[in-house]
Amino acid sequence: MIFAVVGPSGAGKDTLIVGALAARPDLRLARRVITRPSDAGGEDFEGVTDAEFGARMARGDFALHWQAHGLSYGIPASQFAGAGDVLFNGSRAALPAALASFPDLRVILVTAPDAVLASRLAARGRETPAIVRDRLSRAAFRLPQGVAVTTVLNDTTPEVGIARLLAALRSDAALSHTFDAAVPMASPPDRKPETGPER
Repeated sequence: MIFAVVGPSGAGKDTLIVGALAARPDLRLARRVITRPSDAGGEDFEGVTDAEFGARMARGDFALHWQAHGLSYGIPASQFAGAGDVLFNGSRAALPAALASFPDLRVILVTAPDAVLASRLAARGRETPAIVRDRLSRAAFRLPQGVAVTTVLNDTTPEVGIARLLAALRSDAALSHTFDAAVPMASPPDRKPETGPER
């Protein structure tokens, strides 16, 4: 199963994704290609120039690609190969294209109140005040019609947010449901011994 984790800047998607991956070793995160320096901080991504990104897009390397905040984002098709559940940090505006490529895609919206978003954006110090205002203005971006979304409210501690995301990632989680209450942290599943090389 493929999960798209989307939401406004400052919602805490990266933090929740890292926590979910630690709790569920069977999950895989699709690594994004972004037109910014690799040492810019935040998630683990591949930084490329605009020219490199354009060349890879022309070759058809990306299963998904989009633009946001003056940057280009792409996810190589190779990131979706193999067995097991895969999740990726996506864009709300790119969901129609993502659903066209993956009709069974499950969409999880991570969000938080405006005051919490503003506080988190200010604390991370990566954006100018003007960019922070622009990102906050996009927080109310309407999702495309007809998209079934499971909502995770990340308005408290990281531990609570991670537990809510893990609940949303369950294969039997109800679509169009909002996880906004206390959810017990699930124990990570037992892993079967691997016979191949580590990846």
